[in-house]
Amino acid sequence: MTFSIVARCVHSGQFGVALSSSSPAVAARCARARAGIGAISSQNVTNPDLGTLMLDRMASGEGAAVAVAAARDGDAHPDYRQLLAIDATGATSVHSGPKALGIWTSAEGRDCAAGGNMLASEGIPAAMVAGFEAAEGPLGDRLVAAMMAGLAAGGEAGPVHSAGLLIVDRQSWPYADLRIDWLDGACPIKALSDLWTLYRPQADDYVTRALNPGAAPSYGVPGDD
Repeated sequence: MTFSIVARCVHSGQFGVALSSSSPAVAARCARARAGIGAISSQNVTNPDLGTLMLDRMASGEGAAVAVAAARDGDAHPDYRQLLAIDATGATSVHSGPKALGIWTSAEGRDCAAGGNMLASEGIPAAMVAGFEAAEGPLGDRLVAAMMAGLAAGGEAGPVHSAGLLIVDRQSWPYADLRIDWLDGACPIKALSDLWTLYRPQADDYVTRALNPGAAPSYGVPGDD
């Protein structure tokens, strides 16, 4: 009940995941990324342990295809899983088990891979890849563009209620971890796009505040000189 994209920015070295679902809090369960290593989405009937396993395998020097195969072969129920991964070289790999829900498919592109289940049509992942490749700007902009392209192409077969955007840069913690955990009667992808637009100008400042608070810009709150 999810459609997602994993991607790398060749210019910044960032990795990211963007996704949406009819289920609540999809990003908390499905999106994982590690600076300098890669990004994954573990979705459909989700086993979050598979995300950690794939990132650990890629951190040991294995590529996305080997990591996905290890997760698939080591899981007790691989027929229910849908796994997407991108590694440090930009190589991608996808596994979709035959018991994935509804219409399920995937597409791989330049420095990205998209996939989904319970889709309105088989063309959704390809539309997301095309949207990502056509977009310009920072990785977050391109991931949001991919999600909007998937939504415009039909998205899930039913209404979506949650969405998320996870980006890692050089630190062990996320550069951005934005989540719309539940919306009813409004579009979480549009809300995520608006949230990224708000967060994007401040993202580098939050990194500075963590690494060198004395060099950080004003916090812009009452009492801040």
